[in-house]
Amino acid sequence: MRGKADTQVTMLTLITVDQLVPEDHPIRQIKPMVDKTLIELSPTFNRMYAETGRPSIPPEHLLKACLLIALYSGRSERQFCERLHYDLLFKWFLDLNIIDPAFDALTFLRIRKDCLRMR
Repeated sequence: MRGKADTQVTMLTLITVDQLVPEDHPIRQIKPMVDKTLIELSPTFNRMYAETGRPSIPPEHLLKACLLIALYSGRSERQFCERLHYDLLFKWFLDLNIIDPAFDALTFLRIRKDCLRMR
């Protein structure tokens, strides 16, 4: 018997992204190590950023994004940001909510320029 192709009708569900990431996925072992290291770096980040002004993308998100690009052989930051729109594993790893927007690829360029100026 042929199955019926239903359209997507579920708009609201009580499930978290954490529940969608398989328990045995290798990235589950990496995330706690990365989070621990970033917590240790938090005081350094606090000293690097001004108390006033426009809020930036947290440096923790940018560093985790760079790690994801390396782990998943991303071709570019632009491709990563596009994928971040729909890849729930990436959002989970970055501690973003499902509805949080992906950041712009130009952010990586600005960060690189700032790092080069600081040298």
